Amino acid sequence: MPWNFLVKFAARRYGVINPLDILAKMRSFAQPSEIAEPLELLRAGILFHARGLINTRAIQHNLDWIWPFWVEKQFNPNDPSFIPRAFSFSHVNLTHRNWTAVGHPDLSVYPIVDPRGLVTPLYDGWSLDFWIIGDGNDDDQSLFPSKAETADQFLEMTADLAVSTTCQRNGKKITSRVRLLLCDTRPVLEIALQASGSGRLAVALRPYNPEGIQFVEAVEYIQGLPGWRVNREIAVMFSQTPEKVVLSSYQDGDVRHALNQPSTRTRIESRVGMATAAALFPLAPATQTHLTIHVPLEQEDPQTAYHTVVSSGRDWDDARRHLAQLSVPDEKITFLYQASLTTLLLLSSRQAVPGPYTYNRFWFRDACLMLHALLAAGAADRAKRLLDAFPEKQKHNGYFQSQEGEWDSNGQVLWIMDRFHELTGRRVPKTWQAAMFAGADWIQKKRLKNMPARRHNGLLPPGFSAEHFGPNDYYFWDNFWGLAGFRAAARQADLCGDESRHRRYRAWAADYEKTIFRIIESIPEHLAKGCIPAAPGRRMDAGAVGSLVADYPLKHFPRKDPQIMNTVTFLMENCFFKGGFFQDMIHSGINAYLTLSIAQTLLRNNDPRFQELIQTTANLASSTGQWPEAIHPQTLGGCMGDGQHGWAAAEWVMMIRNLFVREEEGILVIGAGIFPEWMHAKAPIFFGPTPTPYGTVSVHISHENTGPMLRLDAAWRKDQPKLLVQVPGYQSGTISDCQKPFKLEKI
Repeated sequence: MPWNFLVKFAARRYGVINPLDILAKMRSFAQPSEIAEPLELLRAGILFHARGLINTRAIQHNLDWIWPFWVEKQFNPNDPSFIPRAFSFSHVNLTHRNWTAVGHPDLSVYPIVDPRGLVTPLYDGWSLDFWIIGDGNDDDQSLFPSKAETADQFLEMTADLAVSTTCQRNGKKITSRVRLLLCDTRPVLEIALQASGSGRLAVALRPYNPEGIQFVEAVEYIQGLPGWRVNREIAVMFSQTPEKVVLSSYQDGDVRHALNQPSTRTRIESRVGMATAAALFPLAPATQTHLTIHVPLEQEDPQTAYHTVVSSGRDWDDARRHLAQLSVPDEKITFLYQASLTTLLLLSSRQAVPGPYTYNRFWFRDACLMLHALLAAGAADRAKRLLDAFPEKQKHNGYFQSQEGEWDSNGQVLWIMDRFHELTGRRVPKTWQAAMFAGADWIQKKRLKNMPARRHNGLLPPGFSAEHFGPNDYYFWDNFWGLAGFRAAARQADLCGDESRHRRYRAWAADYEKTIFRIIESIPEHLAKGCIPAAPGRRMDAGAVGSLVADYPLKHFPRKDPQIMNTVTFLMENCFFKGGFFQDMIHSGINAYLTLSIAQTLLRNNDPRFQELIQTTANLASSTGQWPEAIHPQTLGGCMGDGQHGWAAAEWVMMIRNLFVREEEGILVIGAGIFPEWMHAKAPIFFGPTPTPYGTVSVHISHENTGPMLRLDAAWRKDQPKLLVQVPGYQSGTISDCQKPFKLEKI
């Protein structure tokens, strides 16, 4: 079919611009590529903005409803979060993309809680909100948490993972505690409410979640439970019989406005999909009212199941017990480490996903970096189980594809499989070896060849890469990972005695390294400015942060390399906002994991500014210890991606680990990132055990009468490696015998 002609004819016939011309212009901003826009990202974008279009129709015409926190902020002209809607294609959450998941370490079920306690039990589902309706049904005498300026929310990391949220106003107070329980191995969400003050407690069923509208087409009140059946499937069960149940359709408005009206209906359907419901419970004066809500997360007959809910099976204490522990005289740093470990466990139950909601899908890039942090924390068995599934995801041609045009994935997979061997000492399974060799062959075939007149000859094709670097280009990020993949494959070929492959992969790695460095050196000075841009033809911009992967974690460059440090200097002088790395492209926010990657390079090069970046990142975390993918520079809420980002959690874990134990060629550097104020506090300091290429090691610092003493608990696989102690403010030295304490002497 002559599609171009037909589209052009139709555009001229109806007097609109030819979309093919626009598409061609858009693509002209990027390097010509075999994959213009990855289908996976297009699909995700279509779904995201389809929701945004529904939001456009539903929200702005119904501002008398009680909406979620992000809408109450973003649609309020008095709030810094306000966004004009004039020509906006869709209305989406761009100011407060924050939420925290609860769950079980062995289940890929992720109910989420927003910053004001709105609970979304099911993936991309409807939500439950909790109000106190004042006497006379007056808004001024009522408590709606989404309208509250402040709330106290924290993460409980006990045997059960729970999010607790408290909101109060005019003597009224609501506290919710949300956790996931197991009943005969089936997941059940429990919401325990405490409310006090005059009026009535309302449990409200809401046709939305932290992304926007999510349809509620039918609600039925089941008196025998008591509870609701929502959309003819999932039950919401109350521990007490409500005083009153009110149901409302979209045409009748929000149920909020019908709470004082007589109500006898027990069932309602909404063609629009915006049915609302409220169950009212009386509040006793001067006492606390307790109510428990259970939501079974698997379809089940609510008449026969879940009346008695108990925890069973492995709990969170079991999952965390053997992982690396941290103890420093800084409660926030310690809490964020524990929360980050918990996030990594939560998001890696079935496969590693970078988020519980928006990013609840698999990408090799995020998975490899999350697995690296799990390995460094000692979760080797979990990492192996997840890595065992990688060969099954590989295409027949050797490509590890999670989205089209993703040229970094093969290098990352080969690197993490090799790191598994390095950090555990275990031989990789033969299935991994075969996948690694096929993956290395794919990288070599994919490299551009026979183009000697082109600067990018020998690199991977232009691709979308990690999408926040900009349009399709010959990204050094992709090629640095490809080089790491060759080196990993060469080591594994050597270990399994395949000398032919070992020589071939070493030769490919040497040629690839020479090619990359030749291209970097050939970049004109007015583009490079002594740095490493994102790609050979790019000026220096925020995308250059991707080139720092050559320093951390890949170590393709030696310490204190001028080009690496010049790149860091450029980024800190031109791409920082409020102390953190501000990614202008796509993310348009402060990025926690990229800020930490710069901190890692500063740490590796003994630049004390790494401490400032760690503190900035800590201050950007939510009260539940989470970072969204990108942070709004004014509201400090999430403005991009998932509200609980696995990559960010992984980088925090790796940052803490490298403060205490950092690997260099043939050396373990001990304590180079320990904060001076931790030493001044004279409290015990501990981290470990963490695996290294030489065995596991834990670092202890105690303060005794003779001064601070550093001790190592180590289980070396062979000989003790060279141990270099570099605690800031103290004299450097080597440990000849780790069985003996090392006295730290002030400089």
